[in-house]
Amino acid sequence: MAAETYVLALPGPMLRRGFWLYVWRVDTPKGEMLYVGRTGDNSSPNAVAPYTRMGQHLGFSRTQNALRKHLESRGIAAEGCNAFRLIAYGPIEDEVVRDADKDHDALMVLHTPRRDRVGALEKKLAEALKAAKYDVLNTVKWKHEPDAQAWAKARKAFAPYFPRLEANTGGQDIA
Repeated sequence: MAAETYVLALPGPMLRRGFWLYVWRVDTPKGEMLYVGRTGDNSSPNAVAPYTRMGQHLGFSRTQNALRKHLESRGIAAEGCNAFRLIAYGPIEDEVVRDADKDHDALMVLHTPRRDRVGALEKKLAEALKAAKYDVLNTVKWKHEPDAQAWAKARKAFAPYFPRLEANTGGQDIA
């Protein structure tokens, strides 16, 4: 393969840490596929920027490259895809501020409710996209229900990029 030049444009605000929702839109040799995710760790009080998570998804760390693994499960090499587009909405919540007086457990007490609120939106978004007949690679498992107003805002943010999402609310309309 001959060397080629490529350009990636990245908006500066995508460098901001916090709790974000995002959808990968992948143009694969087998058609368009989506991956729905969020920032905000489960085991640490960190909430990275979408830019940071972007590289992890396509990297080779087995604990962080979920998108790559989902593509491979469909027989698709990431390097064989035509394009990756990341649509990110946020930050919905700010990352927990580090305080020298707070240990990991105290920070997690502050982090967990934020993570749970955004996780509920992540699940609802994945379900709504599937219900709208988009090919979503992953299934999001989350026990919490989303806040109705937060879901309405999130759906509105993603609808211009996924027109069938606006027409199909993924079941009960809670907007």
